[in-house]
Amino acid sequence: MARPFLKWAGGKAKLAPAILAAAPPGLSRYVEPFAGAAAVFFAFAEARPGLSSLLNDANHELIETFTVLRDQPGSLSSALALLSSAYYARDPVARRDFYYEARSNPGATPLERAARFIFLNKTCYNGLFRVNSSGGFNVPHGRYKNPRILDEDLLLACSRALQHAELRSEDFPETCAAARPGDFVYLDPPYHPLTATANFTGYTRADFGRADQLRLRDAFESLTARGVAAMLSNSDHEYVRGLYGGLGYRVRTVTMSRAINSRGSARSPIPELLIDNFERVGLRSPEGSAGRP
Repeated sequence: MARPFLKWAGGKAKLAPAILAAAPPGLSRYVEPFAGAAAVFFAFAEARPGLSSLLNDANHELIETFTVLRDQPGSLSSALALLSSAYYARDPVARRDFYYEARSNPGATPLERAARFIFLNKTCYNGLFRVNSSGGFNVPHGRYKNPRILDEDLLLACSRALQHAELRSEDFPETCAAARPGDFVYLDPPYHPLTATANFTGYTRADFGRADQLRLRDAFESLTARGVAAMLSNSDHEYVRGLYGGLGYRVRTVTMSRAINSRGSARSPIPELLIDNFERVGLRSPEGSAGRP
């Protein structure tokens, strides 16, 4: 069964069934401008086999990994098997050294880079993806005793799901502009921080600040104006509510847990916003009228 093969901060595996249930019937294509670990995409791929999809992410290394997995699953599994064997053949100190050696070597080919990407994701601290100002991956080695670096059955299932997906790495408004009536667009952007110290800006070299949140709102408005069904997640913050309030969108609060945090006590459920334009594009909302919850 296809499901996320990467650990990912803010992943939507728990919310995916609700998004799938809310999606318009008879949609022609699923579009995700902020793919991340693609939990929602994999849920659609399992529930609606053969559905055409368009996946995009600003993280070029991530999209390259998806592309290699789609096109070369056997070669990718073999490369990961070599990395896994080399890692487990070492003692804990030597494993740490092997990790940092792999982290410092970006790889010469897409296959090498994809295997490295998955290996680092499975063995780094808390499964984070973070880069420095030069674009270099800079997460330290993790504390896992026996991380599962290679799950061949899962990779094959994900590769099959990706066969019907177009993959891009571009700015999100370009992907939104490619959507057309009959598509369903789900947007899961970097969230607006709830506090001044909660901002996670190391996903790519560029931050996702208020100007980008405004561009996102404008892209959502453009989708609506063109009659494209869309749904968006974001933090339950006054600023975000202000961006979408009064525009006729349905705004709901959902509770999500945070699985990636250095402190277990900080992983408690927090409210998030789920916003859709279904009524504005002439679709009946499954749970009633539009507006604030």
